[in-house]
Amino acid sequence: MPQAMPEALEAVLERRFALSTSLPATFFEHEAPRIAEACWAMARRFHQGGRLLAFGNGAWATDAQHVSVEFVHPVIVGKRALPALALTNDSATLSGLMAGGRPEMPFSEQLRVLARPQDIALGFSPDGRCPNVLAALREARQMGLLTLAMLGGDGGLLSQEAVDYRFVVPADDPFIVQEVHETLYHVLWELVHVFFEHEGLLQ
Repeated sequence: MPQAMPEALEAVLERRFALSTSLPATFFEHEAPRIAEACWAMARRFHQGGRLLAFGNGAWATDAQHVSVEFVHPVIVGKRALPALALTNDSATLSGLMAGGRPEMPFSEQLRVLARPQDIALGFSPDGRCPNVLAALREARQMGLLTLAMLGGDGGLLSQEAVDYRFVVPADDPFIVQEVHETLYHVLWELVHVFFEHEGLLQ
């Protein structure tokens, strides 16, 4: 017979599962209209020849890579590939820019060189306090890019007015924040393709 799970471990699992189900449900119910609006705005930018440029630090750098490959190489057969790039992919460029004395600016510098006004900037920050992500989003906004921020906690130092779309997962647990971010950018991907199936809406 398998041993019974210790009560303390069972309590941790129950709390974890409860948070992983209740918080996302509340978040998506509250944010649904703005998510749909953001997807329409993204689809219009792609329709105009824009690209998605994504960036974040640490574990969120992998989210930037994940969302970019979803658009470039759709996992669902028949969906069109759309141009996207994770600014975190090029370690030589990143490390070179950071060694230049302004470690908070590498994403901004990349955007200044690579971005075009019709592009989309997507920044990830678990607490809204990553200086390099905030600087890049400010730079993108000034350049005319569509700007989206995926944040956690209380949204940190990035105000609602600082970007076009600010999505804040109200949790201090980085795992929960990242779980919701991942679901969110999968929803963005899917709805962008829904809009492309009705291209008259993108004019």
